[in-house]
Order: sequence, then structure tokens, then C-alpha cells
Amino acid sequence: MPVAVVTDSTAYLPAELVRAHRLTVVPLTVVLNGVEGLEGVEVSPTDATRVLGARRLTASTSRPAPEQFAQTYRRLLDAGADGVVSVHLSAELSGTVEAARLAADGLGGRVAVVDSRSTGMGLGFPVLAAAAAAAQGADLDGVRRAAVDAAARTTLYFYLDTLEFLRRGGRINAAEALLGTALSVKPIMHMPDGAIVLREKVRTASRGLARLVDLAVEAAGDAEVDLGVHHLAAAERAAALLAALTERLGDQVCETYVSEAGAVVAAHVGPGLAGVVVHRRSDPASAGDAGLP
Repeated sequence: MPVAVVTDSTAYLPAELVRAHRLTVVPLTVVLNGVEGLEGVEVSPTDATRVLGARRLTASTSRPAPEQFAQTYRRLLDAGADGVVSVHLSAELSGTVEAARLAADGLGGRVAVVDSRSTGMGLGFPVLAAAAAAAQGADLDGVRRAAVDAAARTTLYFYLDTLEFLRRGGRINAAEALLGTALSVKPIMHMPDGAIVLREKVRTASRGLARLVDLAVEAAGDAEVDLGVHHLAAAERAAALLAALTERLGDQVCETYVSEAGAVVAAHVGPGLAGVVVHRRSDPASAGDAGLP
């Protein structure tokens, strides 16, 4: 049986891809105003954005427990998987990778854990690359390397309507948030080394979306690319963003995916998010790609 691929709920992969590639998704937990639920199972993006629209709220997230991962890995191995590659959101954002590694330590080297250094489709593209390698018969290390290589060729940028939710989550301080509100600053963020970092600030939403397109085109270079577009309660914005990207990149675009980010991301950034993920299918210096479906 091929190597099994596990990820977490913050990949925000469309459900049809999860089914088609027989992926196993372990959900993170979201707590909204004291009510706890599993992301994508008990808590939807709509639940999160509705709560986040209120002035008085508490929103937090927590990683899966190591035992939850251990049970998942044992089930897959007992079902005949040759091994498990478990690919997760950046360790800079969550203890999910640590929990996965703690669970893997007790399974005799049959589970390899990969830190994608990203989230959303920045995590999803490495997961798909791992699944493609597994389907082609790669061994445990080959599937792991496919995920690592894809992560290195994947770039994430996202635009926010407000700095307020980053302030609430401790990503920026109150003075920065107030200054940004007074100046109508709209931040564009990226994750160059696994942590969320301010890339630049713009003054309007339209300029922010235009800059996302520019940055994505720069990230693509001359390579063939797959594109992921995320949004939070902003489906029209996502559609416009994808249309602009495909017009600019033309024949370079291979696959495109659009999905709403979930409650975990919503809890930290708030409604209005628009994100672009660029996965370069190959780089001039790379030896090749396991390939995406």
C-alpha cells in the first residue's frame, strides 16, 4: 500500500482534492466566545466571521493533541500503509508540528513529519506534491522530499482589511494598530521564513489587491505555476483576484484552486482576507518536481 499522507485543517484544500488523493486531515480546535469546536467539522468560516464581527469577543485556537496524531498514524499503518508523511502548518504559528513529531517518535521511524513553513495552500501544495509522489510509488523518504521541495517553491502573500485582529492576537501592538487605522493602512503580509511578516502597506483595498497580483507575478517568474486563492467572507474579491492573475500569467498557469480560509485563520486575521499562493512547478536550479495532479 502506498505511503499515506496526513495534513491538518489549515491547508484549506477543496474537499474534492482531499477525497481524490485519499488525504487524512487532522483538525485544529477553535474556541469562539468560550465555545470549542473542531475546524471544518464543528466550526465553519461563517461561524468565525459572524463572531468576529461583534465588538466583544474572544477567539483562540489550539493544536491537536499528540495522541490524536498517534491514533491517526496507527490507524493508517494498521490498514497497510507503507509509512506516513505528515505535512503541517508552520511551527512559527502553531504547535501542530511539535505534536505530530511527538506522536511520530513512538512509531519506529515509520512516520516522517514535514514543517511546510506556511499555511493555507502554502501548506496545501506540498501536501499535493507528497500525495502525487506516493501515488507514483515513492518510498517514505521520497514522499517526504517531494513535500519539502514543493514547500521551497511555494510563496504566500495575503492582504488584510484591518490590523485590528492581528493586534488582538498579539501579532502587532496596539499603537501600530491605531496608527494603521488612523492612516487607513492596509497591510500585505508574507511568510518568508515560516513567520508572518509585514511585506508592505497600501492605502486602499483596490491597491492592495493590485499589489497581490504584482507580487504573485514576481514570485512566478518564468516558471509554470499552480495558483491558490483564499478569502474570508470575500468570494467576489477572490474571483476578481484569480481573474487578474490568470490574465497576467497566461499560459504559465497550470492548476488553480479557490477556497475560503477557515476558522483558525479567521480568528487571527478577521474577515476580508485575500490571499495568493504561487507554487512554481520547477525552478531553474532544481532537479525536478514530483508533480501535481
